Amino acid sequence: MRILYAGPMAKGGSCYYRLLALRRLGHEVIPFDADSYWYKNRFLHAATFALSAGPQVSRLNRDLLKMARSIRPNIFWADKVLSLSPETLFAIKGLGAKTVSYICDDPFGPRRDRGWRLFMKTIPLFDLHVTPRDVSIAEYTARGGSRVVKIQFAFEPTVHFPSMVEIPDSERTREVSFIGTPYDDRAAIISQLSNLDIPVAVSGSFRAWKSQLSPLTFNKVYRGPELWDSDYREGIWHSKINLSFVTHSNRDEFAHKSFEIAACQGLLCCERSIGHALRFVEDQEAIFFTGIDELTGKIRRYLPDVQARLRISEAGRIRAVRSHYDNDSQMTSILNVIEEMPPPFWNI
Repeated sequence: MRILYAGPMAKGGSCYYRLLALRRLGHEVIPFDADSYWYKNRFLHAATFALSAGPQVSRLNRDLLKMARSIRPNIFWADKVLSLSPETLFAIKGLGAKTVSYICDDPFGPRRDRGWRLFMKTIPLFDLHVTPRDVSIAEYTARGGSRVVKIQFAFEPTVHFPSMVEIPDSERTREVSFIGTPYDDRAAIISQLSNLDIPVAVSGSFRAWKSQLSPLTFNKVYRGPELWDSDYREGIWHSKINLSFVTHSNRDEFAHKSFEIAACQGLLCCERSIGHALRFVEDQEAIFFTGIDELTGKIRRYLPDVQARLRISEAGRIRAVRSHYDNDSQMTSILNVIEEMPPPFWNI
């Protein structure tokens, strides 16, 4: 199938990983980088994003429709393209394309992010909505979504894999590691761990972590900016314990990071949730925690126990592969739904 695939195309992002999976599955995938239309100026970017309006939004819609008319796709796949107008989507449907919206984030959740104005108007027009959370299914339907399916987050097999050589524990220089963004109460938890003299290493946005940690804690734990691709994988490999938090403000059931850590055969220490419990066996394939006291206890239990860490991380990797937590498997399940859908009414 010919797929016009629109979304943020930066390498290292999950959108780009899904594009790679679709190509591996044998489809002709034509990328459209929606992020290239954002202003470089931080203030102009913020205003355009919040309003979903302005010259760059208009240009994106013009260029996207021009590309669609040129290639005549079988499927138009929008991966969180919040600047897409209803008029553009309707015109693309008129070309005979089945239309799919894949959104990792939560348009209806308590975080109340800006930028959803145009997307809300397009909900009834998409043939299929893909979401990673149960609670969103009814919310999409209530706003006119005709078909909604749930998918889980996934790892990218070309990026997230174990080290080909054994890494001595002495070379795992990140004792307790978190690579990511300080959503929710993550900064408070990192601060508490640091105050308890637990050796924590954090990599992520300088601005975000600097604003949420005290100067003393920041200087103790911060290791540098966000890690991507091979650097991210190396960071997991060289961590004794890899932390993964559920984003409660997004009403998530599991974390993207959890599947990536497991696939890299890192020791996964994730926040306890129903989503995680359904996908990993506690204390056999991953370590779970609820709250700072249990987390502290688990860290102190497993940091000195090299064999237990190796055993659990190996079992976690096996589970991630055996249970098909990879992009190819997850994209296949979406494509199966798309193939079962009737053709657009223009073609009937």
